[in-house]
Amino acid sequence: MGDEVAVRDEQLMRRIAKILEEARASHATHNRKVKELSALRSHPNFFASFSRTLVPLFSFQQRNSSAERIVRFVAAFTCAPAPKASSGCDNAFLEKFLGFLLVAASASNKTVRFRACQIISEIILRLPDDAEVDNQVWDEVIEGMILKVKDKAAVVRMFAIRALSRFVNDSENTDILDLFLEVLPLEPNAEVRKTLVLSLPPSNATSQAIIDCTLDVSDSVRKASYCVLANKFPLQSLSIKHRTIILRRGLADRSVAVAKECLKLMRDEWLLKSCKGDPMELLKYLDVETYEPVGESVMEALLKDGFVKIREDESIQHYIGSHSDKTEAGELSAGTQNIRLMEAEAALYWRVVCRHLQTEAHEKGSEAAATMGTEAAVYAAKASDDNDLLERILPATIFDYICLVKVHMDAGPNYRFASRQLLLVGTSLDFSDATNRKVARAFVRELLQKPLEHELDDGGNMVAIGDGINLGGDREWATAVTGLARKVHSGAGEFEEVFSQALEELAQPCRERAADFLQWMHCLALTSLLLENSKSFRWLQGQAIEPEEILRSLLLPGAKHVHLDVQRVSVRCLGLFGLVERKPSEDLVKQLRLSFIKGPPPISREACRALVDLMMWHGPQEIDRALGNDHSTQFGNQRVDSLPTNGSDMEESVNTDVLDLLCGGFDRDDWVKVVSDENESICAVLAEGFAKILLLRDKYPSISKDSQASVLRRLICLYFSNETKDLPRLRQCLSVFFEHYPSLSVHNKEVLCKVFIPVMRSMWPGIDNNTGNSPSLVSNMRKRAVQASRYMLQMMQAPMYPKVTETQDGNLSSAEATNDLAQSNLEHGEEGLAIRTAAEVARFPGKKTAAERSYISALCRVLVLLNLGSSDQEAVKLLRSLLNHALVIVAAEKDLVKDMKQFSERLKALDRHPDRELLQEQADVIFERLGVDFKLDVNNFIAVPQTPVPCSTRVTRTRRRVRRESSLSDDEFSPNTVAPSIPTTVGARSQRASKTAALSKMTAKKDIRIYEEEGEESSDLTSEEDSDEDAS
Repeated sequence: MGDEVAVRDEQLMRRIAKILEEARASHATHNRKVKELSALRSHPNFFASFSRTLVPLFSFQQRNSSAERIVRFVAAFTCAPAPKASSGCDNAFLEKFLGFLLVAASASNKTVRFRACQIISEIILRLPDDAEVDNQVWDEVIEGMILKVKDKAAVVRMFAIRALSRFVNDSENTDILDLFLEVLPLEPNAEVRKTLVLSLPPSNATSQAIIDCTLDVSDSVRKASYCVLANKFPLQSLSIKHRTIILRRGLADRSVAVAKECLKLMRDEWLLKSCKGDPMELLKYLDVETYEPVGESVMEALLKDGFVKIREDESIQHYIGSHSDKTEAGELSAGTQNIRLMEAEAALYWRVVCRHLQTEAHEKGSEAAATMGTEAAVYAAKASDDNDLLERILPATIFDYICLVKVHMDAGPNYRFASRQLLLVGTSLDFSDATNRKVARAFVRELLQKPLEHELDDGGNMVAIGDGINLGGDREWATAVTGLARKVHSGAGEFEEVFSQALEELAQPCRERAADFLQWMHCLALTSLLLENSKSFRWLQGQAIEPEEILRSLLLPGAKHVHLDVQRVSVRCLGLFGLVERKPSEDLVKQLRLSFIKGPPPISREACRALVDLMMWHGPQEIDRALGNDHSTQFGNQRVDSLPTNGSDMEESVNTDVLDLLCGGFDRDDWVKVVSDENESICAVLAEGFAKILLLRDKYPSISKDSQASVLRRLICLYFSNETKDLPRLRQCLSVFFEHYPSLSVHNKEVLCKVFIPVMRSMWPGIDNNTGNSPSLVSNMRKRAVQASRYMLQMMQAPMYPKVTETQDGNLSSAEATNDLAQSNLEHGEEGLAIRTAAEVARFPGKKTAAERSYISALCRVLVLLNLGSSDQEAVKLLRSLLNHALVIVAAEKDLVKDMKQFSERLKALDRHPDRELLQEQADVIFERLGVDFKLDVNNFIAVPQTPVPCSTRVTRTRRRVRRESSLSDDEFSPNTVAPSIPTTVGARSQRASKTAALSKMTAKKDIRIYEEEGEESSDLTSEEDSDEDAS
């Protein structure tokens, strides 16, 4: 009977295996094979046979197409209804099979867990909504998959997340959504992150997480993020900020596939479905007045792909009517015409369309001129069509255009954005006609002379509206006016002539000292616009107002004006004036130095930026020569602790180099903390300027290596300072600088090697009078110093850029290059840094404070991380000698001594001639090359301390044994048990005698330990009794 059952089970397994084999070949046979396999469910041992047949699948690791077809077939069969059931599926078989898979999902084998989670995910996703499954079974499945979400295998995590994706929307399973949001930013695998993003439901909690994934390093994850945003998040459900972030990142993505996915989202879902194909309606959802660059990029993308169709009744001309009276709301009278006001979205739309058509016409015209035949004709026809369309869109006459702009300018601040867009539209107009150019010149002059807008505060004082620096109150308006002026006055010298005439009229009340601060600011704003667009003073010679008059009558008096806003704009103009000059003048440099030292933070910041720009443009020597200081900038290790603040000190500071003067700003604590209205501190301006100077050091040969080292030290200390944690722009600037600086040249690495120890001494508390107030503050200072040391070590170990290496190898022959590299590697390589660090450790031979001990420990931990080469044998021998001193100094720290000895073994392997000794002259030469002030006596050899071994306790044990023998009774130990004297000739100890001696020692140790414990207890308990006996 049992044999017959076994035979039937074997036959059943063969039939199941045959069906699975046929289903593995093609997906087309799955429906038929599911019916065949369902017919076998009535067999009593079907589940056992089916499970045993699937066992080989769980051991198959490859994810090929045949294995994937079997998995899908098994899931389809599991979800298929039973033959005798009218609806639903075979719940008993489904529950048993899920239990079998959950057991497999907990296996130790990665492949088994992967296949189990894969089949579970396929079953869950295929189950119909009306499937009736026991709640306990679902709870077990959910709990098991939640555990697998944090599995160590990425493929297991991926299918566990896929299985849970169907339950993430249930209100009863909110823990699943919380788990997904928790693991998403921490997941290292890109495919798992992609699965997580695709599994997240649309909600306010998930929108930010999905948008954050648009910055993922993986292209597939970013593409999946835009796919989810397109399918699950309607346009109206997202905030304006989120919409603009999505489009700004997606349209500018480096991956073409991701950019296309974002364009598909914007075109198919947002433009066609939500906005019915109207680009202006889409721009209304983006708030183009706040996010103008995003709206501009959206229009450019749509125009480039041809999704913007301009109808016949759409153009700028339709905003200009032909009736003489006001006919409807929103129309204002302008002369004999009625002009409808243009919304911000329409103004941006037409500005981008006009620029696009003009650019396309120019490119096609150029291509037509460069080709011949039919191709040239096609390009010419396309250019002609674009020009015709542009002409139909633009206003018919220049007068109509000017009226349109004026109406919007007079409509108030709500239409200022539209006015600026219309000013930019003017660059697409044709001003070749003399009459049109005359009308346009009058309009440009009117724009230049338009006073600044202002309002009254609570005290009745006038307050300028805008930034107070640029014409019109903001940079964008000044740029639009300049662009239109350049288009109208395109002849040589015309631009400077018109601006000089307008400036001469505005400067008249300022020269007469009758202007208020608003007039001063308007005049200086026009001056800065003229200086920014002038490449040389040659075009300003002989004009209505010449450069010297601008400096004497406007800029220098303005820098001494009582109003701070006037001073700020004047100092900025002084910097621009100095950039246009061939050589900076003495009065200009003096005023900038005075404003930098004595001015309030906003003024000092502008003066600092001006001095940095002048120093980069003309060079430090030219700035110093302007004051009569004709010497090289060699301030070395000098420190400007404070800047002069009174007149007498200012006279003395004239002899201070500009580089010294600017470096003194790093030591002003208030300049690090005080942040100006532009959210930028003075130290941030200094750091950015000095970072540029160090990157372009070849252009400034007058700056010595010591000067560069001092500047770099201040930059590193500033980067790791706790006071700059709230200045993200400064941190970002310095981070980019440190990333590229050491890889540009070996000279930069030499400077970095030179500042390593000074940086550590200046940052470590308790060294160089750098103290902390509390233990927590000292601990934080030490942590930052350790971070700085590791960061500088990474910079030292950064590889050189290929261009520098090729240049170095190309300038020298192979033998000379090797010799020179070995000779110079000491200064810029890790060998030099190791010698500097070891010499610094050797400076603390005697008794040390806690700060000095921690400082030495930190240096040694950096020392053992250095990668040394065998280029210079003298340096290796010197480093070995210094390391012996360092081992003696840190001998108390066992872990550190272990690392130091391993480092010493590496050094020993690099020494090719260990029998040769280092001469004193050779050590002195190396220290002189490195600039290290340290005297090492090479003749005073210090042996490397050996690993400490446990000290012998024989003497102590003997002493304690005598104490024990005297306290115990004579019956236990007789006087005859005294050990005999050791004879002169020691014979071989027998095995029994050796065993007896060993047992005696073990017993003695145990007795000593027991006696000591009893002695300690009795001493505490009987102290009073003993004292009483002594008293009696």
